[in-house]
Amino acid sequence: MRFSPTFLDDIRERVPISNVVARRVTWDRKKTNTSRGDYWACCPFHGEKSPSFHCEDRKGRYHCFGCGVSGDHFRFLTELEGMNFPEAVQTIADMAGVPMPQPDRQAEQREKERTTLLDVMELATAFFQDQLQTAGGAKARAYLRDRGLNGRTIETFRLGYAPESRNALKEYLAGKGIPKDQIEACGLVVHGPDIPVSYDRFRDRIMFPILSSREKVIAFGGRAMSADAPAKYLNSNETELFHKGNVLYNFTRARRASQGAEGAGTIIAVEGYMDVIALHQAGVENAVAPLGTALTENQLDLLWRMTPEPVLCFDGDGAGIRAANRAVDLALPHLKPGRSVRFAMLPDGKDPDDLVRHEGRAPFDKVLSMARPLAEMLWLREVGSGDHSTPEKRAELEARLKQLTAVIADESVRRHYGQDVRDRLNRFFQPQAGQRNFQSRGNFERGAKGGQGGAGLSRGGPVRSPAVSDRLTRSALVQGNQALPPLRESVLALTIVNHPQLLFDEYDEISAIEYENRDLQRFWSAVLNAATGGGPKLTRDRLIEQLEAEGFGDMMQSLDRQIRYARLWTATAAAAQEDAREGYLQALALHKRTKALLWQRRELESELAYATEQGDDMAVPHILRSLEEVQLEVTRLENQEAIIDGFGLLSGRIKGPATG
Repeated sequence: MRFSPTFLDDIRERVPISNVVARRVTWDRKKTNTSRGDYWACCPFHGEKSPSFHCEDRKGRYHCFGCGVSGDHFRFLTELEGMNFPEAVQTIADMAGVPMPQPDRQAEQREKERTTLLDVMELATAFFQDQLQTAGGAKARAYLRDRGLNGRTIETFRLGYAPESRNALKEYLAGKGIPKDQIEACGLVVHGPDIPVSYDRFRDRIMFPILSSREKVIAFGGRAMSADAPAKYLNSNETELFHKGNVLYNFTRARRASQGAEGAGTIIAVEGYMDVIALHQAGVENAVAPLGTALTENQLDLLWRMTPEPVLCFDGDGAGIRAANRAVDLALPHLKPGRSVRFAMLPDGKDPDDLVRHEGRAPFDKVLSMARPLAEMLWLREVGSGDHSTPEKRAELEARLKQLTAVIADESVRRHYGQDVRDRLNRFFQPQAGQRNFQSRGNFERGAKGGQGGAGLSRGGPVRSPAVSDRLTRSALVQGNQALPPLRESVLALTIVNHPQLLFDEYDEISAIEYENRDLQRFWSAVLNAATGGGPKLTRDRLIEQLEAEGFGDMMQSLDRQIRYARLWTATAAAAQEDAREGYLQALALHKRTKALLWQRRELESELAYATEQGDDMAVPHILRSLEEVQLEVTRLENQEAIIDGFGLLSGRIKGPATG
């Protein structure tokens, strides 16, 4: 019996090859990485004592580095278990839960027709490519050139141009002897009982061929050249060849790239054709895109067949955030051990095409490095969606998170998500522990010798000692028995409120700041939400109005008093923009360095405790020396000069110190 390539591909993709091989081998625990679908064992084809037999689920292949044997699902069964090919197909189909195709002359005829339709699509692709190089394609070539695409990239993706004619393609194919019914079956013309004469579906559009997993053209996407076109992007309609929700643009090329050294097993899902193509030209070849619609379950499953943790990359505007939230809900029910997603959010108003075209690959790589796990995206979405100041609101948040994570089908993953939610809620709602280890000691305290006017605030002016700083901060910042955030964190938050343009200038770095103070965490979430809605044109007055409407008015007043008492004028609204920026960047650098050192200190303390417990006398002195060096650096930071050095009245760039 002859099996169609479509059927064989389907059952192969449904069954991990490791499941087939595992019937005859025992995986080596040290070398095997289950989460990546990467398995090692002693070769079942020849005797050996060390594992040299390698099996990769993403490739659907096995290979022995000892005897050289390699193959796929069917070859493993035919060569090792002695099955004939139909028996091997039957075995894999049973494992996939797919019924075997029955001998059917009509099915065989459909397969022949399908092959013929692929030939028609290939002719159409060549036609569009040729049209791009004609005089009529000059406008399209200029557009692609303006988008930064070079000739090699255009050729790689086989981009073309559909001329502004109702029948140019139809007549070309008819001239090649292609019958009318095949042209219609490919979706290349618009036809129907109410249309007397069919006409070309794609007209005056740049054409993007869409390939199957076997790298055959099965559909097209067309980008309108005219601003008056009803649809900017138009896809082929559903056909025998093409089902939009089951296809990812650039699927096969990205899968191949992800298996190489550059891709490192990662697949990145972006929003559009041009994003994929621009990233490819910039060297990021492992990107795919859904076809003009929200990601579907089938497309998500395709991503998981290539990698256990794809990165979903969305534009940083409101539409991109909504798409990310939909993807969170789509993925949750299907999570399994070794199967999840991460989310990379681009700066507001930017897409991958813009980013790499104007700034190169490095900023995009930075966005990817900051990709958030699904659990964090879910948490940020729910916490940032409302007020949680009352017990009832907090209970509502808890109930909603429990309801959302209850849809996870895998019991183990669902249990761990439940624990993650409980841990986050406990930290989020835990009572403030007081102002231990105040970070302002010597860092931010530059002031005047007398009076509140700040007349002594000048370069080289006096810096308060740590003891004086402690007394001032404890008396000024603990108001009404409520401890305020560490001073440096207050500077970072309030400077952005008073100078919101700074956020958009350095969005990636600033939006990723992690605050220790829980009140500031909630406040910062509200700031980012307001910034997302307002965009780069967001003003200070508008931002404050929104924050006050969400109940943060008292908090902003407290932060303002805290900042003014410490005479950190660069964080106030009165500061000149350039002074605010310089003060902010210094505060941010100190903040990041301090957090890194504290994390390093905790790690060393854990290592010391373990080494002591194990009686490792050689390791203990080395760890103690490292710990002492880190502590000296922490102390140096705590005692270095104030972050604001010489800005104020005497610099001539502040209107005057408003009193708190």
